Amino acid sequence: MQILLTLRAMEKVWILREKADEKLVEELSKRLNINKVLTNILVQRGIDTFDKARQFFRPSLDDLHDPFLMLNMDKAVERIIQAMSNQENILIYGDYDVDGTTSVALVFSFLKQIYPKVDYYIPDRYEEGYGISYKGIDYAYQSGETLVIALDCGIKAVDKIEYANKKNIDFIICDHHLPGETLPEATAILDPKQEGCPYPYKELSGCGVGFKLMQALAIKQGIEMEKLYSYLDLVAISIAADIVQITGENRILAHYGLKMINENPRPGIESILQYSNIKRHFDKERGREVFDKELSISDLVFTIAPRINAAGRIASGKKSVELLICKKSKGADEIAGGIDQYNKERRQLDKDITDQALSIIEESSFLQKSKSTVVYFDDWHKGVLGIVASRLTEKYYRPTIVLSLVDDIYTGSARSVKGFDIYAAIDSCNDLLENFGGHTFAAGLSLKKENIDEFVERFEAYVASHIEKSMLKPEIMIDSELDISQISDKFFSVLKQFAPFGPGNMDPVFMSKSCWDSGYAKIVGEHHLKFRVRNVLKKPDSPAGYDAIAFGQSDALDIVKHQAFDICYTLNENIWKGNRSLQLMVKDIKAATP
Repeated sequence: MQILLTLRAMEKVWILREKADEKLVEELSKRLNINKVLTNILVQRGIDTFDKARQFFRPSLDDLHDPFLMLNMDKAVERIIQAMSNQENILIYGDYDVDGTTSVALVFSFLKQIYPKVDYYIPDRYEEGYGISYKGIDYAYQSGETLVIALDCGIKAVDKIEYANKKNIDFIICDHHLPGETLPEATAILDPKQEGCPYPYKELSGCGVGFKLMQALAIKQGIEMEKLYSYLDLVAISIAADIVQITGENRILAHYGLKMINENPRPGIESILQYSNIKRHFDKERGREVFDKELSISDLVFTIAPRINAAGRIASGKKSVELLICKKSKGADEIAGGIDQYNKERRQLDKDITDQALSIIEESSFLQKSKSTVVYFDDWHKGVLGIVASRLTEKYYRPTIVLSLVDDIYTGSARSVKGFDIYAAIDSCNDLLENFGGHTFAAGLSLKKENIDEFVERFEAYVASHIEKSMLKPEIMIDSELDISQISDKFFSVLKQFAPFGPGNMDPVFMSKSCWDSGYAKIVGEHHLKFRVRNVLKKPDSPAGYDAIAFGQSDALDIVKHQAFDICYTLNENIWKGNRSLQLMVKDIKAATP
C-alpha cells in the first residue's frame, strides 16, 4: 500500500511509502545500532535480517556468483582456449556507447595480458548503426579473425550471425538485453535473460557479462583473480551509465569499482576527471592522492559517462576505447583532450537542438494541446536526439519523439513517462515505419518523409486514447518523513553506507513538514533557489539548521520566504574550499499543509 499525499499546484505527485513492520524495525535497529528511520528504509528495500544487512553494508567479492552457472559459459571458455591453442586471431566487438566501449576495454585488456593475437572493433554509429554489422563481420574476415567476442549486443543478430557462419567466423555473444523469439546460431550465447539460463542474477550490464566470461576464463586458466579485479572500474562505469539495477552482484561490482576509481584511477579516467575540474591532491592522513571529493555513481553518470559517449556521438567510439586502455598519463591526456572537445560540441548541439525543439512546441497549437510530443527537423544531429528527447520529456512530462532527416528518412529516438508503453504506441503505427526497436520507456525508429504527418496524427491519437491522466504527472517516491532535528553527522555517516545508489537502491528521499527558512532565501544562477532550513520545525524563532538547494525551483521563492513549507529532499555532503557541510538537495517544495 502507498499513501497519496495532497499535491500543491505544481505537477509533481508526492507518494510516501508505507512504513515497514514496526516490531521488525525495532529489533533490527537494536541489532544494527542505527536510527529507526534508516532501519525502516532498509526493511522497505528487503534488507530485513542481520545477515542481509551485513552483506549490504559490507559488500564482498567472495559473494560473486560462480560464472559457470551462466548457460553456455563452458562452451564459450572452451572456444577461447581453443582459439589461443590454435593461434587464432580474436576480435573483440562492442557497441559505441559506454557499456559497449567499457566492455571492449575490459575484455581486450585482460585477454591481451595472456594472449597477443587480439584486436577490437567498434561500429560507426552512422554508417553501421547499433550492434553487430555486416561491415564489422567483413572487417573480421579480411583481417583473418576466426573468433569474435561480441559484447553488449548480438542477442537479436540472427541474420548477421548466419552471414558470419558462412564466412567461417565463430561468434561468442555476451549480451544482457531481452532475446527475441529466435536466437542467433552462435558458438555460444551468454545472456542471463535468455530462457533456461540458471544464472541467479539477471541484471548484469553488458560489461558485467563480459567480466563474467573473463572470470570464468581466469578460473579455468588458473589466473590470479586480482588481475581481473583491476578492471572493476570499467564495470562500475558501465553499471552507472546503462542504468541497470544496483542490487545483488551489481552492487558488489559497483562498490569495488568505485573504490578503485577513487583510490587508484586508470590514466584515462583520471584525465577525463581533470578535464571536468575534478582534481586530486595529496592527503597526509591517508598518505596518498585523493580526489577533492569522493566520487559516486552520480559522478560516473553525469561526468564520466557523457564524455565517453561523446566520442561515439560526434566521431568514433574507438577513441573511448583508446582512452580506457591507455596505460600512460601523457597519452591519456591527449586522447581525453580530444574527447573533451567532442563533449563540448555534443553539449552545444544538445542545447541548440533542445532550444529549437522547445520553440517548435511553443509555436504549435497542435503540440500545445497534445498528450504527446513529436518534433522533427531536417538538419538536427542524430547523435544527440536521445538526449534531447529526454530533456523534452522532463520538461513536458509526456511521451516524446525527436527526429532528424537523412536521405528522405526521418530517424530518431523516443522516450516515455512512467507507466506508459511507448514501444506499443510506436508499434501501432508500424505500417508507416521503415524500422523500429526498443522497450517500454525508450525506443528508436525511422520512417519515410512522406509518412511523417500521418505518423504524428496516429501516434498522438494512440497516446491520447491510452495514457491515463495520472501518468502525465511526475511522481516523487518518498522513503520516510523526517524531522529536520533528526539530521546529524552520525545519521548521515550511516546513510552514506547505503551507497552506491542507483536503480533498486535509490538515494533515500525524505519529507520534512512545516519548515521555516532562516531569512536568507535567494535565487542563484537563473532558476535555482538557495535557502537554509530551520533546525526545529514549527518554531520560527529557532536557530538555523541546514543549507538547502532547489535546482530549477526559483518560482518557490515566495513560499519559502513568507510561510511554513513542506519539502522532499535527499541529503548530501557539500564541499566548498575544503570545508564540508551537510546539504539538502530539494526535489520539490509546497506550502505547508495545515
